[in-house]
Amino acid sequence: MADTVDSLTARLHDLLVTCLAGAPRRGDLAAGLHDVTARAAPLGPDGAWLAAACHANLGDLAVAQGDLNRALYHLDAAVTAGYNDCVALHIPSIRPLHQDPRFRVTYERMRITQGDFEELVWLHREMQIMVSEAREATVDNIGRLDTGVSPLPQAPLPTRAPHTPGLLITRIELAALQTALQQAALKAEFGRSAGNTSLGLIDGSWDHTRAVSDARHADDRDTRRQLEAEARAFVERPGAGAVLLACPPLGSITYPG
Repeated sequence: MADTVDSLTARLHDLLVTCLAGAPRRGDLAAGLHDVTARAAPLGPDGAWLAAACHANLGDLAVAQGDLNRALYHLDAAVTAGYNDCVALHIPSIRPLHQDPRFRVTYERMRITQGDFEELVWLHREMQIMVSEAREATVDNIGRLDTGVSPLPQAPLPTRAPHTPGLLITRIELAALQTALQQAALKAEFGRSAGNTSLGLIDGSWDHTRAVSDARHADDRDTRRQLEAEARAFVERPGAGAVLLACPPLGSITYPG
């Protein structure tokens, strides 16, 4: 079957989910990213953002391994292919590279619109919110005696047509994080539910009255969190602008906390 943008997008999503789950070795992840890059090349401009996404992630791997030259090589290749996530380039692990002249030259090549920049900030803020809510949910579900399962609430991904294809990279990174956190949450929830079921079947020690109360509180909490997530949906600001501009100066962006 011939590769398509959709099929390679799904492949990249799965690679990122597997990485976030902590399962693959770095060599296997790198090999997968290189494979997607090679497969995206015949797709021409439509697949360029996929190559950019892979190079950006390969750059992150190089940073984690302390290989500065390789990190800068992949970042330059990512920008050439359309990468423009200036917000991601202000995370703490990347900030030490800001003093390298090669990094600064590559950064200054990126262009973005005001509308796309505002969505980038939202996407990264939502990543932080998702991680925080996953931690809170883990704590909230400790000791629950009901057999219900609470999925993590997720804000809807933006569907506006981006002005720059590089925005698709950050969207798929948020989507992958949502999937990875959801999978981990559901695994824990099904385990808790099964354990509570066993309490009732094996020795009758399950507290039915407490379970009913826990279920009610969990349902109320799940509904509230889902409504809050839906309310966080990105809304493009009227007049945000669709003109390509230089990214905000290096060092001027505070990564969303």
